[in-house]
Amino acid sequence: MLKDKIAIVTGAGRGIGAAIATRLASQGAAVACVSRTEANARRSAEQVAALGARSLALAVDVADGAAAESAVGAVLKEFGRIDILVNNAGVTRDGLIMRMGDADWDAVLTTNLKGAFNFTRPAVRGMIKQRSGRIVNISSVVGLIGNAGQANYAASKAGLIGFTKAVAKEVAGRGVTCNAIAPGFITTDMTAALNEEQRSRLLGVIPLGRFGDPEDIAQAVLFLVAESGRYITGQVLTVDGGMVM
Repeated sequence: MLKDKIAIVTGAGRGIGAAIATRLASQGAAVACVSRTEANARRSAEQVAALGARSLALAVDVADGAAAESAVGAVLKEFGRIDILVNNAGVTRDGLIMRMGDADWDAVLTTNLKGAFNFTRPAVRGMIKQRSGRIVNISSVVGLIGNAGQANYAASKAGLIGFTKAVAKEVAGRGVTCNAIAPGFITTDMTAALNEEQRSRLLGVIPLGRFGDPEDIAQAVLFLVAESGRYITGQVLTVDGGMVM
């Protein structure tokens, strides 16, 4: 489905990002795996290579605009073009708003929202020139409905939705699509930290009665970046087991 396509996946070192990287690779795409730590980037790149796809490991803090610009340049030097960008990198620094410090607010907004801007700006230039490209931003249901103790995270993920729609309108005329995916509660390191009471309470508001799997998000990304998503742009695909409807 993605033969000869070149993809960048940020936050690819583990969890949802790693699942996205390997799913795209399984369909023939070359994948640049971006992670804050070199070890995680290399591990995901090795998993991509094991599937027979070309890979590149890049240790980048997405909050660093200059580093993001350099990373995009490295991908262009290695592969010659960029067809797919998945902005997945994200962090949490939870706390009630009355106690939330500036550092916790800034860390989340800078990584989750500005990080997407930092990679989209340089990557979209080539997409516009080649008159084709797919951008997918990984938001969250928290960006749609909010969540107590996550004002910073909710703001960043809601911001990604607005960012997605604005970019979609800017680049649609050049054959580039831009969409967002809003995952619900997915089985990752974050949900693994929940205690049984928290897990039970959350499962009670998910009609399908289970947490999602990173592969559920990876499949949704594949749908949007493959030929199946050619006439979809500016949309938010909620993948949450029916939690938000």
